[in-house]
Amino acid sequence: MLTLTENASTIVKTITDQTTDSEDAGLRFSQEAADASALAITTADAPEPGDQVVEDGGARVFLEENAAGVLDDKVLDAQVDDTGSVQFSIAPQG
Repeated sequence: MLTLTENASTIVKTITDQTTDSEDAGLRFSQEAADASALAITTADAPEPGDQVVEDGGARVFLEENAAGVLDDKVLDAQVDDTGSVQFSIAPQG
């Protein structure tokens, strides 16, 4: 199952707190097709039916079925750069 670093948990929680009013909100990762190389990330008030839910440090991440398969053995990290942009990175679990 996907795990989150402390930075990722903090940033995900901050993004959802600033962009939604829902207590159940999170970031949703989806992949349009099983063979697509990119993941889409959006804020969501709640998980969609069939989403895998990962909760860590108050942060919630929703994984659409294809994305859950891709991220199953990964670690999500996040950094904020000098311009305030968030950069997510995915690495193998060690």
